[in-house]
Amino acid sequence: MRVNRILLSVALVAVALVIQVSVLARLHLPGAVPDLLLLVVLGLALVYGHVGGALIGFGAGLLADLAPPADHAAGRYALVLCVIGYLAGLARPENGRLKSAIGPMVVVVVAAVGSTLLYAGVGALVGDTAARHVGLGGLLFTAALYDLLLAPFVVPGIMALARRAENDPLAETSSAAQTTDISSGWLSSGTGLRIGGQRGGLRVKAARARVARAGRIKGVKRL
Repeated sequence: MRVNRILLSVALVAVALVIQVSVLARLHLPGAVPDLLLLVVLGLALVYGHVGGALIGFGAGLLADLAPPADHAAGRYALVLCVIGYLAGLARPENGRLKSAIGPMVVVVVAAVGSTLLYAGVGALVGDTAARHVGLGGLLFTAALYDLLLAPFVVPGIMALARRAENDPLAETSSAAQTTDISSGWLSSGTGLRIGGQRGGLRVKAARARVARAGRIKGVKRL
């Protein structure tokens, strides 16, 4: 991943995690909690693709696993967001630009339901039965509803920031300069010509020709 991608992803994930823990988790809404961290991962995955989405999802989930007041096994949410980020990246639109809002909304609903099911499934494997007591059906419905209501205010902005970070003028300038250096080096090494010193060589040859011509003229006069 590029440096600008890493910096932007770290900043967005950190802000989302702080808001998730300090604000959204304390709303005490019925059922699930709005998952801002999931929406950030989805927005970045829809621009960076499946590889970037998987890496960002794993890092974001691992931070959520370690951030207090986490009460589950470390790595559980990292696995969930890694899988969700990878799958969301496969639905990446062409050039990372949205043609319609329907596609991303479908991705949000599927990701909310899928992350809840995957989280509950991993919890069942490690002996966590909290989802059974709360009611899995209510969790699925409220998770999809809350994330769908929050998505229009988060996902388009995240995607816009990610696309803007991709259009780095410094990177384009450096790549253009590198291309120029490569082309000039190819000309000088492949053809044996030195572009910069070619004019100087022609001038020296012309001066030598003039001196030789003048010498010939003087010799003729002496005879």
